[in-house]
Amino acid sequence: MGKTGTEKEHLVDVETKNYDSGSVVGIKQDAALTNDWHTNSSNGSGNEETRHLSTFFGVVVPCILSMFSVILFLRMGFIVGQAGLTQSLIILFMAYVIIGLTVLSVCAIATNGAIEGGGAYFMISRALGPEFGGAIGLMFFLANVASAALYVFGIVEAMGAYFGPNGELAKDVVKTGTWYDFGYGSAILFICFVVCLVGANIYAKTTFIIFLVVMISIISVIISFFAKPAHTIYFNHTSELARCNYTSVYYTGFNKTTLDDNMAAEYSYDYNRHRESSFSHSFSVFFTSKHALLTVCTVVMEKVVVGELKNPSKAIPVGTILACLITWFIYLLLMVFIAATTPRDILQCSYTFLVSINVWPPFVVIGIFASSASAVLSQLIGASRILLALAKDELFGIILRPVTKTTKGGNPYVAVLVTWLLVQVVLFARNVNTIAPVVTIFFLFAYAAVDMSCLALEWASAPNFRPTFKYFSWHTCLLGIISCVVMMFLIQAIYTSISIVVLVVLVVVIHYRVPTSSWGYISQALIFHQVRKYLLMLDVRKEHVKFWRPQILLMVKNPRTCCQMIDFINSIKKSGLYVLGHVSPGRLADMPRDILQAQYHHWTNLVEELGVKAFIELTLSTSVREGTEHLLRLSGLGGMKPNTLVLGFYDDSTPKNSFDQMKIFKPVEERVINTETASDTNDSFPPVPRSTSANYFPLIDESTSSSTWMDNKNLQAQEYVEIIADAIKLRKNVCLGRYFYELDKSLITERRQKGEILYIDVWPVNFLHPVLSKYNTKTGSSTFPEPKSPSPFDIGTMSGISVSPTSHFDVTSVFLMQMACILNMTPFWKKNVKLRINLCTEIDSDNQETSIDRQLSEFLKTVRIKAEVRTIPWHNTPLLYSQKGSSGDSARQLLGGIVTDVSPDIQNEGASGSGVTDTMSGFYPKTFFSGPQDLHASHHVPTIGDDEESISNYLESVNGLIKSNMSDSVVTFLYLPSPPTNETAYQEYLRMLTSTSNGLGPTLFVHGLSHVVSTTL
Repeated sequence: MGKTGTEKEHLVDVETKNYDSGSVVGIKQDAALTNDWHTNSSNGSGNEETRHLSTFFGVVVPCILSMFSVILFLRMGFIVGQAGLTQSLIILFMAYVIIGLTVLSVCAIATNGAIEGGGAYFMISRALGPEFGGAIGLMFFLANVASAALYVFGIVEAMGAYFGPNGELAKDVVKTGTWYDFGYGSAILFICFVVCLVGANIYAKTTFIIFLVVMISIISVIISFFAKPAHTIYFNHTSELARCNYTSVYYTGFNKTTLDDNMAAEYSYDYNRHRESSFSHSFSVFFTSKHALLTVCTVVMEKVVVGELKNPSKAIPVGTILACLITWFIYLLLMVFIAATTPRDILQCSYTFLVSINVWPPFVVIGIFASSASAVLSQLIGASRILLALAKDELFGIILRPVTKTTKGGNPYVAVLVTWLLVQVVLFARNVNTIAPVVTIFFLFAYAAVDMSCLALEWASAPNFRPTFKYFSWHTCLLGIISCVVMMFLIQAIYTSISIVVLVVLVVVIHYRVPTSSWGYISQALIFHQVRKYLLMLDVRKEHVKFWRPQILLMVKNPRTCCQMIDFINSIKKSGLYVLGHVSPGRLADMPRDILQAQYHHWTNLVEELGVKAFIELTLSTSVREGTEHLLRLSGLGGMKPNTLVLGFYDDSTPKNSFDQMKIFKPVEERVINTETASDTNDSFPPVPRSTSANYFPLIDESTSSSTWMDNKNLQAQEYVEIIADAIKLRKNVCLGRYFYELDKSLITERRQKGEILYIDVWPVNFLHPVLSKYNTKTGSSTFPEPKSPSPFDIGTMSGISVSPTSHFDVTSVFLMQMACILNMTPFWKKNVKLRINLCTEIDSDNQETSIDRQLSEFLKTVRIKAEVRTIPWHNTPLLYSQKGSSGDSARQLLGGIVTDVSPDIQNEGASGSGVTDTMSGFYPKTFFSGPQDLHASHHVPTIGDDEESISNYLESVNGLIKSNMSDSVVTFLYLPSPPTNETAYQEYLRMLTSTSNGLGPTLFVHGLSHVVSTTL
């Protein structure tokens, strides 16, 4: 059927955004494809009338201004004088390599989708997720704060140098000193704060005028190298350094000798700051003038958001790269001209020599003040927008909530106020050189994070990452990251190490306190990409028993009643696949929509709350049996598919509320959730809070009688056993868990602390064999035959030594011991309990060791299962042992009449080598068998009387035997035989399992079809 008009409108009108038809950079990010790409009416904020800024005015001008600052006028000579021209060019090259590589990443990300406020922070957080994005965003904000203070210092330093007591332009106009400098800086910062608070738009509109002033100043400097002849420069300062303690130096102009002298590095003490200079220090000072590029990206993105920039997809990459090329060329010219004209004595002993050689000295001063003031304003605006973006994303909770307040015009006045206060605090650092390395390291972190974002997007190979800017690759991103990290450690290894620790702490804090976001996690895309690749490499044809591990499908009806079971099975998965399966009754064809999508997030919250490592698989089916078969066949991928099915036990016990027992989910107000009437306006259900999931799963009334529970069950006993039979047909191991609501780990820990020795009890004996054999076909063959490969107890065969085979245990018995061993390998169980294997024999273990006891010990030693072996004599249980006859008497003298005469067919079956009698002969009293005890001779296998009383008495005897030996047991593993061939006996089969396990506490029935142990390397 076609969509209605309302539905069609919904596809295009939800959260309508304004996009330029030729642009890939829009206003707001959205997950729906139908919402991402369309044009809006001419009334939108992004129409052609408001898009008036060209590439030059919108991108090139602000980027160039951000890269020309006080460093150009006050530190270029110092860098060349210390590092020499050769190393200065290396510094220039390295700085622009880092910048260039990062610019490529910025262009790629910026042309791939919609960008909101926050600029670089928005790119990083939306690409790498809230944890890393929030941590880098906070460091990026602090870097902008420190950078603003640095530019304020530049203005103050220029004021003292040109208008102080020894001012080169005018003397004694301003007083200098620590507190004077702090006062000047505070006043300048306050003026900039007021401008940002009330007139930020005015600054934006005057950017081009400031650009012209700065460029005129730079041009005047370049012209002066040619126009100014050689002359003597007089110094008005004194210094503790001998080489700088003079009043005049001769300026040579272009001179080959001067150029040769300035080629090599000659690091010395900073004449003004009295600290040793170095290559890394010179790089950090130079790079300080470049880090503002990321900040100006924030300002440029603001222009994109408000729709002022024409064709952003072209303007951002072209404008940014053009700005980098222009500034690189100007820096290159200045370095060469300074080295060729100015002696090193001037360069190392005067920050302000450009004034002395300029054709009109005020040009330099005007350039310093204009560029520095512009930089301060740019940093304040950029930092406040980053802080606003952090606050809106609620990554730091209520701490930043007030920052979201804005004026009617959208100016974040609280964010500007906070930024101003923090810059004011940084002014106590007192000089540029002190904070330049820290600022540079923080910005290098941001550069590396941008490169990492682009690298992650590229490596994830997501179809939606297709930026219009194509001149990048994962090689450029990776090289950018490496360059940033190397330079951080070269600049200041200690500061870098501390910064990394701070970054990790922030990532961890944000990870644990921030709820799941809807931004999309690049980590998930990367994991998907790698998992797909390795799943394809996981070849099921190369599977080997020595690398076997359980891969479990646990069927769950209502997790409210079985959290202990879910947690317990998590302990025996041994890094294997663990799937929680659930079958909802119904057919999709009968429903208006898929009800399972809304359920999935609640199940995921449950898994997170329990702390188990499990996948969720939900399905719709007309029956539980059919749904379980679907999950057994279809769950998992490739070589990771379930090999073991785990079911809860089918009995009449009243379910317990395990949410309360395990204290999971915070108490919330009860609410009714109807998935069928959930909103249809969103096809992808967003994550739901964990507290909501607490009351999602059906509540239970523990006061309800057992009969009522049985009457209300959707699954009948016959179908339950059919599920077991189906799983065995599919060659899946099967486990049934009973009484796990009684499992209390805290009680186990408490008992262990009191000194009690606790055990996991394993009973590797098929107690039901005598009573189930009569339900099979006449030939005694089962519908589900055991594997015919050698028994794991054939130690000689397994180890390659020729020894006559001896099979006391079948595959299920060994599988039983392996699963118990895996449980005992997990930290909690290994610390608190021991593994114990129980053997039932004719001989009292206190007097004589049996052959099977010796073989079991040998087997456990060979397969490295650390367990105690306990021999339990049959005669300790009166109902299982007749005192009237000897062990050599016939089968008629058994169990007080419980066991009747032996079936000749079964005798023949034993002689045929089927393994049935070999398997059982070690576990039943000798009176169960007559004739020779050779394992390969025919044995008399008993049959139990057909009357219900005989069977009940036998099962009660088995149950009593186990109960009498479980006082120190916390979990019991029992042998689960295959269901009988006769399907009409399925309910009787279930009754036998119930009678055997009544009152045993947490019990796991296990049926194994997989060979799971190996003695080879």
